[in-house]
Formats: sequence, C-alpha cells, structure tokens
Amino acid sequence: MGEPGQSPSAGSPHGSPPTLSVLTLLLLLCGHAHCQCKILRCNAEYVSSTLSLRGGGASGGGGRAGGVASGGLCRALRSYALCTRRTARTCRGDLAFHSAVHGIEDLMIQHNCSRQGPTAPPPPRGPALPGAGPGLPAPDPCDYEGRFSRLHGRPPGFLHCASFGDPHVRSFHHHFHTCRVQGAWPLLDNDFLFVQATSSPVALGANATAIRKLTIIFKNMQECIDQKVYQAEVDNLPAAFEDGSINGGDRPGGSSLSIQTANPGNHVEIQAAYIGTTVIIRQTAGQLSFSIKVAEDVARAFSAEQDLQLCVGGCPPSQRLSRSERNRRGAITIDTARRLCKEGLPVEDAYFHSCVFDVLISGDPNFTVAAQAALEDARAFLPDLEKLHLFPSDAGVPLSSVTLLAPLLSGLLVLWLCIQ
Repeated sequence: MGEPGQSPSAGSPHGSPPTLSVLTLLLLLCGHAHCQCKILRCNAEYVSSTLSLRGGGASGGGGRAGGVASGGLCRALRSYALCTRRTARTCRGDLAFHSAVHGIEDLMIQHNCSRQGPTAPPPPRGPALPGAGPGLPAPDPCDYEGRFSRLHGRPPGFLHCASFGDPHVRSFHHHFHTCRVQGAWPLLDNDFLFVQATSSPVALGANATAIRKLTIIFKNMQECIDQKVYQAEVDNLPAAFEDGSINGGDRPGGSSLSIQTANPGNHVEIQAAYIGTTVIIRQTAGQLSFSIKVAEDVARAFSAEQDLQLCVGGCPPSQRLSRSERNRRGAITIDTARRLCKEGLPVEDAYFHSCVFDVLISGDPNFTVAAQAALEDARAFLPDLEKLHLFPSDAGVPLSSVTLLAPLLSGLLVLWLCIQ
C-alpha cells in the first residue's frame, strides 16, 4: 500500500515530496547541533534522495509517474527512519532529531508507506544546491521566529500555558483545572526548558494552594546560551538570573535570552528567542503566577521520563479539586465574590469562575488581579483567540505528534546547504 502505482497524496497537491513544504524546525539547530548527533547527515541524505522526485515524474496529478514518485518517497522515508534509529542514542535533547522523528512518522502515514520494504541507498555527496551562493547570508541559528518566517513567509505555531491563583492551570490543550498540588510540581520538563512551581495552602486547613516559588531553568544550548536559572519567591521577584546576569551569557547568541522588568517586584518578562518562547512571572496578593508562550516543537521535545508536566497533562486527577470543594463556603459571600470579579471579568468563563473561587476562599479582593492578568496574558499569547475564553463544557485536545505537527520538513533543503 502506498508503493508504486499509487497517485500522490491529497496532502501534496502538486505531487512533489512534502519534505520541502511541510518540515520546519530541523533548520533551527543547523549551526549548533550536538557533535555526536548525526541527524544532519540523515537529513541531508533524505533531501538528496528525494530531489529527483521533484522533477516532472513527481509533478503530475496521478498515473504511473506519480506512483513511481510515491514508491521512491516511501523508500527514502524508510531509509530516513533507519538513519534516525541508528543515531537515537546520541541525539537525545536535539530538537532537530525530535522534529525529524515526528515528521517521518507523519509522512509515512500520510503517504500510506509500509514500514517494511526496500530502502533507498545513501546518495553520494553532491555540489551545493542552487541558490546557496556564498553571498547568501545564513539565518541566525538563535532566532527561532526569524528563521521560520524567512522560510515560510508566516509566523510559526505557538502554545500557551498558565498557572495562577489557588492555583488554576490552563494546559497547552486548553484544559482548565483547579488544583491542590501542594509542594513542588513541574509545569514544564522538556529538553530545553524546566519550570517548577512550589505551592502551599492559602489558609490553615484549606485544600486550595497558591504558588509561593517558581524555578525556571533554560538549558544549555550550544552556541546560543549557557544554562541559566531563574528563581522567584513571594516578595522576591528578581530582575536577573541566579548568577546575576540578564542575558544568555557570552556565547554568540547570548542576547537571544533576556530579562525585562515591566514593574519591579511585581512583573518580570523573560524572552528566549532561540526557542521561540516568552515567559511572564507576576506577583499579586501574596502569590506568584506563571504564563508562557512556547514554540510547538519545543513543547513537544520530551521523553517518557518527562511525562509529568502540568502544562502538558493538566493536574493529575488526584490533585484536582472537586466541584463540592470549589463551591465550599468561603471567607465572604459568593454574591460579593461574583460582584468583585465581574468588574474586571465580564465574561463568565473559566477565568471568572477561578476569580470567584479565589476571592471566596481567601476573602481578599486583590485575587481578582491575578485572574485578570492571566486573561490578558492569554489574549496576547494565544495564536487562536477563539480559544481565549474557556467554559466548563470545553474539552481539551491531547498533545500529540499529529495535533502539534506544524510544518516540520521545510528546513531540510537549507540544512543540506549548512553541512556542505
């Protein structure tokens, strides 16, 4: 199935291999892939194996020529998959490797390729491809958005997660949970970024908790940044990383990580341009809040050992407050809490109900500010504003290689150029 005799996939309207129009982030690490990781060689061999399929035989609307192209693509994909398996041990933590693995899987499904069958022999190294003259400036390897936009003429895809209040977690999948999560819990734990929130009860004997401490680790990334750690606690929201710096260090791309203080002591913003990420930390009413916009491939780059992430899976079922716990009698009346929250949150969505819960339990009107700020961050960060307001009936969508697969193969051609 999907071998010679099958017309090109509907997902590839012109019949040409989808590699140069559907892959994205493999280009990102062209200049700073791990020396031991041979993913760039796999990428280059795949590009070279499929170049011939972009000629007349692969551009027709069907028939024998299209079937030959489809069979050739399946052979190239099987070779590509074999190459990635051989280098998997040394490529953990390499964003290009993760992108390639997910891209291969998606393309094999899309073109109905069998996993067993003939493979394409590694092509000989050839001359540089057209359009790669010495006068062509290389994209900045530490500017994720710039690279993507240059290749595609549009911005990349992003995901949003937030945690605020007592605390409430909005996951990448648009799940919205009210959690107890006392102690330290990871919000994110992938190959490029680690975020841990430490929470404690808002009042003696209360099930509800609030974030009192945040630890964020921006992991070492070759020529872009040194590893940087940011720690914030209630009444201590630093304007610098733990080592006193305000950027990614002395590496060529050090400026691609920076800290900005919008409101000293209350609002810090961290820009991580090298991974297409923005983080906002706030302090309101004696508790911290966290909000992030992150590139899809960065959010997806984690292994089975890193599966506990509140931003990915929401709060574990055992840590979610039940409806009866959320509706318990609080320090003030529910009518008063609703009135206070309604002033800044006119839509009775998840943010409004979270605000009511926080004010009801704490008795502190200042808790309205946390929900309002979280909504404003979501408004700025969400690529799809139709998902801005969540309601109790909303269902989340799992994070998977299919739902998060932004175009993954378009950078392959430039990667080939990078290693010539």
